[in-house]
Amino acid sequence: MLTIAIGSDHAGFNYKQAIIEHLKGRGYTVQDFGTGSSESCDYPQFVRPAAEAVARGEADRGIVLGGSGNGEAMVANKVRGIRCALCFSDDTAKWSRGHNDANCLAMGERTVSLETALRIVDLFLTTDFDGGRHKRRVDQIEPE
Repeated sequence: MLTIAIGSDHAGFNYKQAIIEHLKGRGYTVQDFGTGSSESCDYPQFVRPAAEAVARGEADRGIVLGGSGNGEAMVANKVRGIRCALCFSDDTAKWSRGHNDANCLAMGERTVSLETALRIVDLFLTTDFDGGRHKRRVDQIEPE
């Protein structure tokens, strides 16, 4: 079973907690990088360590959360080896994995319902990379 690194700011805290329970209920190992409350905080402090755990191979995938997920995706994508996709629908979750081999998922608690967020998480974790023509493109993402 996969190990998932997860981090959020205050605006993603409630979904982070719900996603952790969801993941544990499905047998995943979860590494929680915080935050620990809905008190205002700075997302890079929690997102960067989660992304770095994935980049180091300590976690198989990452999930980062905030109000919109945009800033969280930006921070995660600054970590070498991370391909973080901002997802907001079933299709964006499937394509992030199938076409882009994303290893980190960003979502916004203010942009999708919890039901949709949990479905996106499941699709992100169970969709395989399609390879083929997509591999050639993914190989061009990481600088040499």
